[in-house]
Order: sequence, then structure tokens, then C-alpha cells
Amino acid sequence: MAAEPEALRIGVVHGPNLNLLGRREPEVYGRATLAEVNARLRSLAAELGVEVEDFQANGEGELIDRVHDMAARVDGFLVNAGAFTHTSVALLDALVGVGRPFVEVHLSNVHAREEFRRRSLLAPRAVGVIVGFGVESYLLGLRGLAVHLREGRRPGRSDRGGS
Repeated sequence: MAAEPEALRIGVVHGPNLNLLGRREPEVYGRATLAEVNARLRSLAAELGVEVEDFQANGEGELIDRVHDMAARVDGFLVNAGAFTHTSVALLDALVGVGRPFVEVHLSNVHAREEFRRRSLLAPRAVGVIVGFGVESYLLGLRGLAVHLREGRRPGRSDRGGS
């Protein structure tokens, strides 16, 4: 009898100022707190048979260090890089460099906002981009990434001794 495959593991990256969710411009970002976003992701992950590991950081270097660290444990990333979406070549290089697919998500419709928010440095290398659906953007991104990984495009993790 074949062993059941290990559950997918997905790292959830929350960038700068997302710790202020629920208080910061609720007319733009909604009223859900970061804890509520993470709880909804964990709930959906359980339904999908996926494990999630989330973190939030306001500093670019801390985000990069955590991406490097998590890459050995996860199959892919769900990323809301906040303002670093538009400015951080270093975060893009980290995500690409660890060799894990990622989906970019945003709570607001960045294309309906200021001009500078319409350009993403991450999007050209992302599996997909979901914007404008509030917390649902994260949930849609998690579903999409899980499907992508299960369709045979799942990278090996070092803790599997995988390929």
C-alpha cells in the first residue's frame, strides 16, 4: 500500500503595515484584522488538506530572511508584500531565488488606486495575482496555489530529501 503524500505546506508572507489591518484605512483594506485573515486561511487550509505557516514583518530584510528560512519547509508562498510589491527587487530576488512558486495577493484593487501601486515587481514571476477582493483575495490565492502545486508542479523540499 502506497504511503499517503505529505500535506502541502504554504508560507504566507504579510508585508509592511499589514499588522494594522482592521484599523488602517478600513474603507480601502476592510475591517478584518491580520489575526482574522490568518484564522480564515488556517480554516480553508484545513478544508484543502494544506498546512500554512504565516508571518508578518515591516522590514524588507526580515521578510527576505524569513522567505529564505521557510523555503526549506514549504512548497510555495502566498505573498502580500504591501508597499514592497512596487519597490523591492531584493524581495523578488529572494522569492525567485528559493525556487518556490508564489501567488501575489492584495486586499484592494491596486489597479484602481494611485499610479505607483499599479506596477508590481513580483507579478511577472508569480504563478498568479489576485487583487481587490478583500480577505477573499488571500483565500482565492491559497486555493489557486494549492491546485497549481497539486497538478505536478510541486517542488521538492529539503526535509523530504526530494527532487
